[in-house]
Amino acid sequence: MPYYSTMIPLLASVWVLIASVLVTWVLSLVTREYSWVDRIWSIVPVLYVWIFAGATGFTDLRLVLMASVVTLWGARLTFNFARKGGYGRGGQDYRWGILKKRMPAAAFQVFDLLFIAGFQNLVLWLIAMPAYFAYQHRATPFGLLDIALLVLFAAALVGESIADEQQWRFHRRKQAGTAQMPFLTTGLFRVSRHPNYFFELAQWYLFFGVGAVAAGTVLQFSALGPLLLTVVFIGSTIFTESISRGKYPQYDAYRRTTSALVPWFPRRTSAEPAS
Repeated sequence: MPYYSTMIPLLASVWVLIASVLVTWVLSLVTREYSWVDRIWSIVPVLYVWIFAGATGFTDLRLVLMASVVTLWGARLTFNFARKGGYGRGGQDYRWGILKKRMPAAAFQVFDLLFIAGFQNLVLWLIAMPAYFAYQHRATPFGLLDIALLVLFAAALVGESIADEQQWRFHRRKQAGTAQMPFLTTGLFRVSRHPNYFFELAQWYLFFGVGAVAAGTVLQFSALGPLLLTVVFIGSTIFTESISRGKYPQYDAYRRTTSALVPWFPRRTSAEPAS
């Protein structure tokens, strides 16, 4: 197959990336809401992976399964985002409003273009690019290691779904005035302050692993995807926890006893009431 033919799905994904950056940036300028990337977060990675699966005529088992698990990931995230009102008017992430107040107006506009619209969309493209390497190396036989990685991806998806549901039920109790704590400290949140982030990152490192198996090497540019996503989550965690520490005096004690990301035993038995 000519080299240019193998580049067609990659170029198609790049055009989707460019369109995503421009559309989300322009919408943020028009609406003065800055969560447009959040609204496509669960959609464009699915599209990217199916572009490569479709380029094979949906005949490559590895790519079809990769696209299928990412579709399940997208469905879960879309459902969770929708039930929290993320797609409705006023569904902007509250943290953007806080950050906007902390930054000079001109600096925030640059931040909007380069980070919110630009960098985040680039990360979404990169995390899907193991599909490109699976496409390029589709002659590599599908084997047990592929199966193990995809099964672990599905297991991490279940873990994130459980964390989402625990968080959703807690916020419902909090709105009803029946939560005993102002933040969640039970269930998976007893062993990790951010189990959602842990399982989300685990999925994309595992997805990268499938592409690496196909390519026969981890030396591929798609490794930047989960690495940069980790950086984004670390930054988000620091920022979110700075807000929580300012609002809730008890949060520092929770931080001292509970792992930030990787689920682990609490450092001591908490005497705080259950949420």
